[in-house]
Formats: sequence, C-alpha cells, structure tokens
Amino acid sequence: MFFEVHATPAYAYTGGRPFDPSRPVVVFVHGAEHDHSVWALQSRYLAHHGFAVLALDLPGHGRSAGNPIASVEAIADWLVALLDAAGVARATLVGHSMGSLVALETAARAPARVERVALVATAFPMKVADALLAAARDDEPLALDMINFWSHSTINARPGTPGPGFSVFVQNRRLMERQRPGVLLADFAACNAYAHGFAAADALACPALFVLAQRDSMTAPRQARELIERCRARAAAGLPAPAIVEIPDCGHAIMMERPDALLAALREFLAAPS
Repeated sequence: MFFEVHATPAYAYTGGRPFDPSRPVVVFVHGAEHDHSVWALQSRYLAHHGFAVLALDLPGHGRSAGNPIASVEAIADWLVALLDAAGVARATLVGHSMGSLVALETAARAPARVERVALVATAFPMKVADALLAAARDDEPLALDMINFWSHSTINARPGTPGPGFSVFVQNRRLMERQRPGVLLADFAACNAYAHGFAAADALACPALFVLAQRDSMTAPRQARELIERCRARAAAGLPAPAIVEIPDCGHAIMMERPDALLAALREFLAAPS
C-alpha cells in the first residue's frame, strides 16, 4: 500500500489484509539497511488477529521513493506525516534498532498520536563503531559482512525459521544487499548523531516495552539500561512501568532468530490495559 508523504510515495505492508484505521493500529519501523519485510511474521499475525498493520519502508528504503532521511528527529516528523496520510489518529509503534529510536522520538514529540511504544534491540546512545562507520563509507560490502556476523548469535537454522536450505544469515545479507547504495551510511550517521534519547524517555507518556536479546553484539542489553531506568522513574508520576523481555540465546536480528518469542512479547504487551 502506498501513501503520499511530503509529495513522495511511501510504501507500507499491511500484513495481507486491507488496512482499516478504525481498528487498533500497529506501525512497524525497521532498522538500518532494512525494510518492511523483516516484520513478516509479526505483521501478518497481528493483521489477521484484529489489528490494522503498517510495516513501513522508510524513505529511500525498499519500495519507498526519495532519499534516506538524515536524522532520527526528521524521520520521526516524517512518521507523524505518514500517520496523517493514512488517516491514523493513534497507533502503537514497534521499532527495531534505528527504528526503536524513531519510535521513541515520535512518542515523545507527538504523545497524542502514540498509544504504546515497543523498542526492540534498542540502545542509547546508539553509537556506531568507527571501523563499521568507515566501512559503510568506503567499503559497503565489508560493512554488510560485519553487520551480518554481529547481528546473529549463530548462523545455524533456528526454531521458528526452520527448513532445508533456509538460512536467516543469508536471508539478512540478501535483504541488506537490495537496499540502495548510500542508505547504510545515512542510517548509521542518523543513529550516531541522535542525542535526544534520554529526554525522549523522560517525556514518554504511554506504556513502553523493551525487547532485548541476550547475545546482541550490536545493541547490547546493558546499553538500554539507562533508558529503562528513566522509564521506570515515570511510575512515580502514575505512569506505567516499562515491560522488559530479554530473549536468551539470540542476537540483534531478533525478528529472524526468535520471531515467535518476539511475537509473544508483542501479543502480551498489546493485550495489557493501556
């Protein structure tokens, strides 16, 4: 499904069902060098169980036109404009890695538009290693190799994505390879420069879920600790304490390595009182 956002076509996968904004809306925001397809299981399940789903391709990614947006703050503004274009008054935001920063910033900037926020494989600050940033600039295939090795706890087949000849490792590499040249560097630069995370966590006015991976080498669970503590501090003001799910034996690519565990966490979060 396409929407016009700032006069540019933006694609969103609806989970195989017609999009109906009168239903509870869940918006999925992918991470760096990815697109809507990383949410295949979660988006399709929710779309067939009472939710309206938009799994986005951010500008310059996947099927969306335009250039990648240079900052997390500007992507958050774009996301609010997409909600307007889709006729969505309020939505739950689910973001992975870079997308988690976008979801967090959007929830802080537009609290009336965000019902809940789920931060998957998040961290703040989300600094990119110098070697990886240099590879993204000078040798993109090398950068993709580094990301792929660091994003998985194993290259073996996992429960939830089994099958002869199937490899989540190869799948992720091919997904990244189909993004346009320069997208990776733009995404990493946006993550590296984002400095508003703690202020955004302090400003959250909705329930929050943290889904972290025990063996994440890209955004280690300890790197989300301060965000979690700031969200916990909101309980003193009568706001809900954050829900925290740490998935064992899993790397950064949670949607691929442990899709069922992530779906279970989202189902429980969405079923809880708002």
